[in-house]
Amino acid sequence: MKILHINQSDISGGAAIAGYRLQQGLLEQGIDSKMLVGTMKTDSDRIASVPRKSRFENQLNRFTKYSGLNYINLFSSFNIPDHKFYQNADIINFHNLHTGYFNYLAIPTLTKNKPAVFTLHDMWSFTGHCAYSYNCDRWKIGCGKCPYPDTYPAIYRDSTRLEWKLKDWVYSKSNLVTVTPSNWLTEQAQKSMLRRFPVCQIPYGIDLNAYLPLDKSLCKTVLDIPINKRVLLFGADSLKDKRKGGDLLLKALQQLPQSLTSETILLTFGNGSESITSELGMPNISLGYINSDRLKSIVYSAADLFIFPTRADNLPLVLQESMACGTPMVSFDIGGVPDLVRPMVTGYLAKPEDAMDFCNGIVMLLEDDQLRQTMSANCRAISLAEYSLELQAKRYIELYKKIL
Repeated sequence: MKILHINQSDISGGAAIAGYRLQQGLLEQGIDSKMLVGTMKTDSDRIASVPRKSRFENQLNRFTKYSGLNYINLFSSFNIPDHKFYQNADIINFHNLHTGYFNYLAIPTLTKNKPAVFTLHDMWSFTGHCAYSYNCDRWKIGCGKCPYPDTYPAIYRDSTRLEWKLKDWVYSKSNLVTVTPSNWLTEQAQKSMLRRFPVCQIPYGIDLNAYLPLDKSLCKTVLDIPINKRVLLFGADSLKDKRKGGDLLLKALQQLPQSLTSETILLTFGNGSESITSELGMPNISLGYINSDRLKSIVYSAADLFIFPTRADNLPLVLQESMACGTPMVSFDIGGVPDLVRPMVTGYLAKPEDAMDFCNGIVMLLEDDQLRQTMSANCRAISLAEYSLELQAKRYIELYKKIL
C-alpha cells in the first residue's frame, strides 16, 4: 500500500507539521508514504515539491486575484499525475490545499483513477474563501455577502458565492473520504457540502517519546529561568496573528493580581513575540521560532501553565504538545479546543473573548499546586491513551484498507 500526501509544506505551519507527523507514523508501521508539498524544508527522497510553472501562474494571478477567486491560476496542479510519486501511489491523501500552491479545481482529475482521503485542518474546504468563519454560518447556505473578506485567505472582492459553487461542483465530480481531527470540525463538515462523503474522525498523533514530562527545575535552569519563578507559556506559529489572540492575552495578564505578577515570568515561542511582550508589565523571555521537538519539550516542561487565547482553531498542535508534556492549559471554549482542554481535568476553559475569565483561570490554577499536579498527570495519561502517533497511523491504515 503506497500513500501520497499533498500538503502546503513538510514542516512549515501547523497543518504541515500534522501531515509530516502522520507520514512518520505510517513509515514506522511499514507503510510506503511520500509527500508532494508546496514548500519543502527538509531533505528527503520521500518528499518533493509540487511542480510549478511559477512565471505563467504569477502573471495569471494578476487577473484572478481581482476576481476574488484564490488559487485558480495554479494550472500546474493538473500536471501532478505526471509525477512519479502520484503514478506509484495507491491512495492520495490531501491535506491543507490553500496556501498558494494548489488549484482545487484539479481534485476531480487527481481522484479520477485513484481514491483519495481529504484530511481537513480547518474550514476552508467548504467555505467561500475563509479558513475560519468565526460567527458566520453562510457557508451552510452558499456564502455570498461575506462579513469577513479580509480574514485569511483574504479576497480582493466578494466572489464567495461563486467559489462556494465551484467547490461544490468539484466535490460532485470527486472520489473522496473526509477525515476530521476534532469533534467540532466533524460537526461542521457534516453540515457542509462535504456531507456527501463519508466523514471519519481521526485525531492528530504525536510522538510521545519526543514530547514527555521532564524535570521542571532542570528545564528552568537550561532556559536560564529563576527556579522560584512561576512560568506562563504562550506559543504559536505567528504570535502576531489576531486569530491566536495575543491582544486578549495582553488584557488577561494585565488583570493579574500584583502578588502573582511579581513572581511570574512569561515565556513565549513563535514569530512576532515582541508585539506582545513590549507592552507587558511582566518579566518575559522570547525564544523565537522553535522547530525542534526536543527543545519544545524542555520549554513545555519548564512551564507551570500553557496559556492559549485562540479565537478559532481545529485541534491546536501546541495544546496537544503541552498535554503530552504534562503541562495544564488555559484556553477559550471554541472549536476543537475542548477536545484537549477538558475543564478541571486538563485545564481551564474560559468563555470566548472574555479576557477576565481567562485571567481567572490563570489565577485559579497558579494558586492551586495540588490541582495543577493532578491535571499534569491527567494530561499525560490522556495523551498516552488517545493521541499516540502509533494509534493515529493504525486508524489511517485501517481507513486506507477499507477504501482500497
